[in-house]
This record gives sequence, C-alpha cells and structure tokens, in this order.
Amino acid sequence: MEHNEIAVGLDIGTTKIVAMIGRKNEYGKMEIIGIGKSKSLGVHRGVVNNITQTIQSIQQAIQEAEADSGLKIEEVVVGIAGQHIRSLQHSDYITRPNPDEVIDQDDIHTLCNQVHKLVMLPGEEIIHVLPQEFKVDGQAEIKEPKGMYGGRLEANFHVVVGQVSSIRNIGRCVKSAGLELSAVTLEPLASANAVLSQEEKEAGVALIDIGGGTTDLAIFKDGIIRHTAVIPFGGNVITEDIKEGCSIIEKQAELLKIKFGSAWPGENKDNEIVSIPGLRGREPKEITLKNLSKIIHARVVEIIEQVYLEIKNYGHEEQKKKLIAGMVITGGGAQLKHLKQLAEYITGMDTRIGYPNEHLAGDSDSETTSPLYATAVGLVLNSLEQKGARFQNQAGTEEKETMSEEGTHYFGTEDEQEENNSANPKAPRKSVFDKWAEKFKDFLDNAE
Repeated sequence: MEHNEIAVGLDIGTTKIVAMIGRKNEYGKMEIIGIGKSKSLGVHRGVVNNITQTIQSIQQAIQEAEADSGLKIEEVVVGIAGQHIRSLQHSDYITRPNPDEVIDQDDIHTLCNQVHKLVMLPGEEIIHVLPQEFKVDGQAEIKEPKGMYGGRLEANFHVVVGQVSSIRNIGRCVKSAGLELSAVTLEPLASANAVLSQEEKEAGVALIDIGGGTTDLAIFKDGIIRHTAVIPFGGNVITEDIKEGCSIIEKQAELLKIKFGSAWPGENKDNEIVSIPGLRGREPKEITLKNLSKIIHARVVEIIEQVYLEIKNYGHEEQKKKLIAGMVITGGGAQLKHLKQLAEYITGMDTRIGYPNEHLAGDSDSETTSPLYATAVGLVLNSLEQKGARFQNQAGTEEKETMSEEGTHYFGTEDEQEENNSANPKAPRKSVFDKWAEKFKDFLDNAE
C-alpha cells in the first residue's frame, strides 16, 4: 500500500496520547486501520511541560498503532490546543493593480499573506488565517469572489494565534520521537470536522470538546468557522475535586467518575453508597453517590457556563448569529451521564453528544467512534484531505476532486480548495497552509 494513501493523526492530550492511522476506502469514507494510545504524562492543560515524558508517551502510542496496523509510521499530523490559544477578528484589503482582470486565487493569496504579516504580541505566532466573507468594491457578503471584477478586495478574517514556544515544544517532542511533523492543526477544528455535519455548520452550531485538561470550542455559522476558544480546564478538574472532596487518590477518583459519575444529582437515592478500599491497612471509605454527583455537577456547571459565556461573546443572542443547531458535546468528558440534559438546562440550547462517525466507514469498530477519539479522527481526516488535494494536483487531472462535504484543506476556505484542485495541474499550487508549514519546518530545524 502506498504511503500517500494513509495518514496518521497524533492527538497529544493532557490525559492521553492517541495515534491513529486511517485511509480512505473506495466510497470516500475513512477506515481506521490502526490505533494506539498511551497515558500522557508530560502535558498539563494542553501544553507540554515535560519533554522527556511526552516523548516516551508518544513513542508508546505510535508503537501500539504500528503493531495494530503492521505499518511503519513516518510522519504525523499533530493537533494543537492549550490555554495559550486565542483568536481574533481582523479585516484587511488589497487594491488590485489591474481591476480589468477578474479576481483569481493569487489575489486571495496576496490578501491572506498580508494578514500573516500582522504584528502579534512577542512570542506569539499566527496558526490559522481563515477568511470569512469577502467584499468587492464595497459589495458585502460575497462568499466566493473568484471570477468577479473589482479594484478593491477585502475580507474579514478569523485569525487563530498561539504561543511560539508551546508549538515548538510539541514539534520538538514529535521530532525526538523519531517522527516527521507534516502539519499542525487546531484541535477544535479537527474535532469539528469529525463530528459535525454540513447541515449543522450551515444552521449554526457550537462544538464543545471536553478533554482531560482543556475544553475546546469552535462555532460555525453559514458553513464558516466564526469563533474558536480554548478554556483551560476539562475533565481533570472534576477528578481533582472528587479526589479532594472524598480524600481518595487520583486513580480512584477517576474510576469513580467514570463508573458512577453523573452530572445530575437529583437522580441518585440517598442510600446508594460506594465503598473504596483504604490505603494500606486503613479502613475502606464509603462515599454516597449523591455527594459524588453533587461534586461533579458543580464543576460541570462551571465548564458549561464558561463555554456559554464564549458563545454569548460570539453574539449568539443576535438574531442573525443564532446557533440553530445548538451545541454538540464531544471529547472524553462527553461520556458523563446526563451531561446533555444539564447542558440544555443551563443554556437552553439543543444539545447532542458528538460521535466522530460523520465520515467514518460504516463498519468501524464501536470503540473508535467514541467521543474520546473525536480529535484523532479529525486529524486523520484533515490529513487525508490534504494529501488527496496534493495528489490530485500532481496527477494533473483537470477534474475537480469531489471532496467530502466539508472542504478542509487545513486552514483554507472552501474557495481555496476548489481552486487548489483545479489549479494549473503542472504546477501544484501551495495553499497558504503549505507555505506556513514550510516556514514552520525551517523554523524548527534552525531551532535545534
């Protein structure tokens, strides 16, 4: 099997590291051919804080995936999250030298590249530049400016910014684990790709990925990403609280949360009790399930309220920006019982739990369609799209590639995809992302 048919996603999380190998089957759906996961030790709140441990965890996950699939892994796509991620809105314009010619992809590239030159705070770097809508000579709300006449092309951009040092540390870990880093993508975007349907993105939806150390949010409306945020706490704060509140060790707290935890305290009877073995020679502890779910409830409410605050910041309360499809919750934290009901109760928005089966082959193992793996599935999907587009260009076909419903060429809009696929076949056009990836690679190599 050729290597350009498979892709590997590496989700470096706070609690687990997942390596997933996938390929496209003949129906254009994704098959998962190998998966490996390991406990993540060197990551705190989505940011690497112990390089050595992280490298070991990555190697362990990769080895497991290799053993599972019988393939050798060389390059991976990595997701990035963590509390250092922020996003901003920015609008920019270019005046075209020759308004008598129609607008083409180069104009859009010039515009995007101009945004890449924005001056950030020291130590920050632009990760994604996502055009939202365009204006041509003051005519607003244009989704696809290519082929139009106009002298002034402007656009609103959603710009995602992250900390250079954190991104470099991840690059360093991947390199030291003996792998090539082929791309970096924002985790909420990857999860969204795996979990959301095109209809939901059109109608307006907030994707909430409750991970171990961070809760990622991505908001879509009219098929375009509108807002991204990373909230620096996730499932770990719930475990912490159970640990403190019940005076037990972390491992037990985690088990309690998974086995008996519920986000809705009303439904446990007062007499339901779990007994936990004490540490060496001490009495076992008895914990009522009612207290357990009260602790969990308090924390989950806090997470959902933070998320809701971000949704309000985006402007959900304005009629035009209303998120009709409500919320989709995914990630390991989505497995808490009664979370959907609680989220609906707090925000009044329709809610569903997101399973990453939107583009997976029908016979996928039920384990891999767990919300736990949303980010990993999304990373593999993104990478396959990217490779598909590149391969298409090299093959020199004039046909436009039929992409999956969602055009996800890493950080470009759907307009760019179309262009990339039907671009001059002899010279494969580099997307904004490819250029960025190259710069980033040089940057890593020089940093060594």
